[in-house]
Amino acid sequence: MDCHHYDAFRCRSCTLLEVPRARQLIDKEEHARSRVDAPVWLPTVAGAEAGFRNKAKMAVGGTVDAPTLGILDRDLAGVDLRDCGLHSPGLTTALGRIAEWISDAGLTPYDVATRGGELKHVLLTESPDAELMLRLVMRSTALEARVRSRLPGLLEAVPGLRVVTINVQPEHKAVLEGEREIVLTEHASLPMRLATGVTLRLGPKSFFQTNTAVAEALYDQARAWVDALADVRSVWDLYCGVGGFALHLARADREVLGVEVSADAIAAAGATAAELGVEAGFVAADATSYALGSSAVPDLVVVNPPRRGIGADLAGWLEASGVGHVVYSSCNAESLARDLALTPSLRPVEARVLDMFPHTSHYEVLVLLAR
Repeated sequence: MDCHHYDAFRCRSCTLLEVPRARQLIDKEEHARSRVDAPVWLPTVAGAEAGFRNKAKMAVGGTVDAPTLGILDRDLAGVDLRDCGLHSPGLTTALGRIAEWISDAGLTPYDVATRGGELKHVLLTESPDAELMLRLVMRSTALEARVRSRLPGLLEAVPGLRVVTINVQPEHKAVLEGEREIVLTEHASLPMRLATGVTLRLGPKSFFQTNTAVAEALYDQARAWVDALADVRSVWDLYCGVGGFALHLARADREVLGVEVSADAIAAAGATAAELGVEAGFVAADATSYALGSSAVPDLVVVNPPRRGIGADLAGWLEASGVGHVVYSSCNAESLARDLALTPSLRPVEARVLDMFPHTSHYEVLVLLAR
């Protein structure tokens, strides 16, 4: 992939851009193999090398007359990356129109150096149906009335917009978003209609993989593994988010439970299950605390933790519980290896690398473990 921002040293986020894609994939698989001793490695899921991102996280800089959407350089000046080659075409088009609307609406970009201005970030997500969710991260609610009055113009300029919110982040520090979310539109969630046959509901703070096509492959692989296991009648999906794995594994003869600390995500997952008519329950709780506090043990556990991994307490529970199988989805092979060392009775059976983040050293790896 060619990138004029990379060549001009305006943005070097794609640290492997000069490495041929085929080499990137080989290196990632070799790294994963060095951390996970699986007897079978399925072919790596590559996905597209450009235009794959479904989410844009843009710092706002510049001036009200000429706002930039992208990053801030070392001098805290805005660098405009609206045409980033990683973004889907829909995101690129929408970001250009949103920048024009920001100027027309008079939303002053936040100036980190002087601590003046209001608009800090633009967070934009696109669904497979080309619907969009826009979150305007602002320092305060001082311009809320202005945003509301200009909202019809924004919806006209960006026809795919389904959800628009103001997120309030008043602190002067490198935090992407704040706790308070003000929904400005009729709809408060974005349907992600996946090719797997499952539609997930994303709220403003919901987590979803940034690469839709590779995420679909991830869910498909987990479902194929679990469906091939004849003795799996109960499943826990720990760190379930909006129910991605749980909803793909749910079926009439299987009891599925998702556990996630975010109450909003759990509400979204429950609504999706009801809409799909599938047997899946969801609990708002810390994954480790729930497992340690439960007397029940399912046939299979799915874990999809943050980069730090599941940690010693949950790994210890898995080791001692007697659970027959685990599907571990990891975005960090280093923490995955540490967790696997703590569960020696659960051995890798198959594994697969999924290149969720091309042109970087990051990737997703999915592992099926059996006792």
